[in-house]
Order: sequence, then C-alpha cells, then structure tokens
Amino acid sequence: MTKISQTDADKRHIRREDYVSCTVAFIDCKKPGSHLKENYSIIGPGVTSSSDQVINLPEAHGFNVGAAAMPNGITNNLHIHFTAEVFIVYRGEWTFRWGSNGENEIVGREGDIVSVPTWLFRGFTNTGPDDGWLFTCLGGDNTGGVIFHPEIIREAAQYGLYISSENVLIDTSRGDPTPALEATIQPMSDTQVARLRVMTPDAMLKRVVARDARDFRPGFIDCDLPGCGAELAPVIGAGLTQNREHAAPITNPHGFSIEWMRLASGAQVSPFTLDDKMVLILREGRLRLVLNETGDVSIELKPWDTYSIPAGAVRRIEALGPDVAEALVIVSGDHRKRPMFAPEVIAAARDTGLALDAGGFVAPAEVLPHYSMAGE
Repeated sequence: MTKISQTDADKRHIRREDYVSCTVAFIDCKKPGSHLKENYSIIGPGVTSSSDQVINLPEAHGFNVGAAAMPNGITNNLHIHFTAEVFIVYRGEWTFRWGSNGENEIVGREGDIVSVPTWLFRGFTNTGPDDGWLFTCLGGDNTGGVIFHPEIIREAAQYGLYISSENVLIDTSRGDPTPALEATIQPMSDTQVARLRVMTPDAMLKRVVARDARDFRPGFIDCDLPGCGAELAPVIGAGLTQNREHAAPITNPHGFSIEWMRLASGAQVSPFTLDDKMVLILREGRLRLVLNETGDVSIELKPWDTYSIPAGAVRRIEALGPDVAEALVIVSGDHRKRPMFAPEVIAAARDTGLALDAGGFVAPAEVLPHYSMAGE
C-alpha cells in the first residue's frame, strides 16, 4: 500500500493554470494556417520535437496526457503516430481528417472522444470557437515521435525547419546549423504512402464515442450504500467498472483504458486501492480526493484540472458543491482493472445484498456460494 504526504500529493495536482503551451512543438509551426497552434505536455513527454516544451509531470505512466488549443480555422497538419492517439473534445467543435491526403473527415463536439489508429495520417482543424480545447492521450512512455506528411516536411524546409533522426526540431532561423540530409527524417515516398493502412468513414465512426452515446451505469460495489452510487461510462478498453453489463465501445489495445465517471452532488466513491496509475481530468463540477487509509491528505479539483493518483494509494472520491461532477478516468494498461475496496465497504455492501463474484463483478450476495476457509 502506498502512503503519500500532502506535499507529494500536491505535486501530482496539475491545475488548469499550470498548463504551459509551446508554439514551436512541431515541424509545421511556421506554416501559415498552423502557426497559432498551442501544444501542451501535461503527463509524459508526448511527441513534441521541441526542447522548449514544458512537461508538468514527466513521471512515466505507461501513457501520455497532453492538450492542443488553437483559434478557429487553425490546423494541425497530417502526421502519423506509432502508438494509440485519442482526442477528448473538451471545448468547441473540431474537424478530424485522415487518409493519405486527409480525404476523409468527421466532426467532434464537446464531450466526444475519437480514437485514431496507428500508422494512419491524421490531422485536425478547429472549426468551432477560438477557445477550442482538446485533451489527448497517447499510448506508451516512448511514443516514437511522429512522421509528418511528405508535403509538410518539404514545405517546412523552406522555413529552415527540419526534424532530426532523434525527433528534435532544428530551426536554422534561430541559429541551428543546417543538418546533413542523412541526419534528418525524410519525406515518405509515394509508394510508402500508398502502403499505409486504409480506414473507411464507417470504420472510423465506430471509433468515436459521442457525448450522448455514453452508457452510464452504477460502477462499483458500493452503489447501494448511503451517499455513494458513482456511475461509469466505458469508452476504451477494460477499465475500473465492476458492472458486468458494461462494455467499452472501443476494445483494441491502447496501453490504457478510458471511462467517464459521474457523481451526484455530495456522492462519493468509497475508499479503494488500485495496482495501476490512475489519472483524473475533471470536466464539470468539483471533486475532493481523500488519500491514505487515515484520510489525512486531500486535494480539491476544479474543472479541467488533472490529477495523477499513484498505484497502491488508498483514495476516496467525493463530489463537492451543488452540481454533478463529471471526470475522465485514464488508467494504465490493457488488462482489466481491479479496484480493491476496504473490507468494511465490502461488508456494508453485503448487508445491502451485494457482493463481488469470482470475476470481480457485482452480483446478488444471496446466490453466491460461500466456501469455508481453513480455521473457520
């Protein structure tokens, strides 16, 4: 079990005002129509190519959390990722495009989540208000960088921009020496582009979980206890839910799971531990995290704050204020997560008629077999 001090707990709280943008994160940073992009690395290094990028929490999590913000009409150009990339639309309207020349498009709106497969050119444009915001989640601690579309790489060279073979942005206008050709990432050939995977619009739509399509259901064994009843809505992979009726719409391995969590005003999730690192990004309302068995450490989250809970830490999650609290929950790993609730919580749940079956799902206690252990 991991015990955490208030000082260390505070360091894992990344407030919205703590996010630091970088406008020279990628090779297209001087391209007209892309020059006003803001890139954020909140947890992990992400895929930035710039040494100017500030990382709020560089600790390895098995995934990276970042963000992108840009005015209406500004575009993040076509590029390829080698690990999973997920877009969480927190504000505005965004047009996502994919394909060898970005010939396919879908629109994401507030609360929508889009997972784009690896080895596929993708880009996006803010087609909504100027203050649009995307959170992103990338699989792995080492994402391998990115490869931009051949046209973008060629155009960037006209502005004196190159990407080294170590994924470092070289800017000759800032005094960097012009690199040797063999020391930079070169444009893919037409033949190489033609060999990339193809995804139809119908197939991509299956990788979009719209806000109004979320399947919120009671998520935990404490669902019938007074003051509890948190709901979960799975999005990607095997997450925290103990409700056997839940099924994530997106199931291919990402290196992490994503669920929405919703708590009514004053409701809580009873104390539990988890063997995996867990990140919360608050969308609406306010939350209090109470940590350790003794509950001697607490953190209050406001909308858009990010918090990383270390593996093994006891945590209780409580909704504050008059409004429903809604948060994104990201947990490392593709395996099914197993929250371990305190024994008194399990006992209280049994008094309400609920228990966990051998698979870790909530079930009627009265129909579950009870095997006596030696010494009982």
